[in-house]
Amino acid sequence: MNQAALKIRTGQILHDLGIDPQVIAHRTLPYFEEVSEYLLEDTETDAESGKVYRLISPAAGAWHQMKQQAAADGVGIYLVSAFRSLDYQAGLIRIKQQAGIPPEDFFTSLAPPGCSEHHTGRAIDINTPGCDEVTGVFGETDAFRWLQTHAARFGFVMSFPLNNPWGFIYEPWHWCWHPQ
Repeated sequence: MNQAALKIRTGQILHDLGIDPQVIAHRTLPYFEEVSEYLLEDTETDAESGKVYRLISPAAGAWHQMKQQAAADGVGIYLVSAFRSLDYQAGLIRIKQQAGIPPEDFFTSLAPPGCSEHHTGRAIDINTPGCDEVTGVFGETDAFRWLQTHAARFGFVMSFPLNNPWGFIYEPWHWCWHPQ
C-alpha cells in the first residue's frame, strides 16, 4: 500500500472511531506500511498468556541474538509487544475510548493506526523480570542500561526518547530494528 492509500485508510479508521484527524495533524507523524502477515514469523511466546509475538524474519533473528547476549551478560529481557495490525491498533484505541480517555491524551502513548512502527514487524516493546510493563520505570532498570549500550550492535534503536519530535511520552521499552 502506498503512502497516499495508507493515509486514506488511516483517515477512514479514525473516522470509524469518531476521531477528528486534526487531533494528530499537528504532530507530523510518519506513516508506516503494514507488513504482510506472510512475512512475519513467530518470534516469542508469553509463557503466562500464551500470546505469540511476531516479527519479520531478520528482526526476529536480531532480537534472538540480542536477547541471548543480554542473558550471557546477566540481563533478562523479553517481549511484551511486537507486530500489530492496523485493526489491532484500532482495537487498542477503542479500549481507551471505552475507558473515557480523550484522544489528546491517549495519542501521547498510543500511535494512531497507520502511524505505529509496530505495523512494520520491526518494532518491539521490551520488559525485564520484576518491572511493570510499558512504564517509564523500565528506563531505570539494568536491562535498559544494557540496551542503551548494546542494542545498536543488533540494529535496534529506541524510538521515543525524552522530548521526541512526535509528542509521544518517553518510551524506554520501545525499540525498532533498523539494520545498518
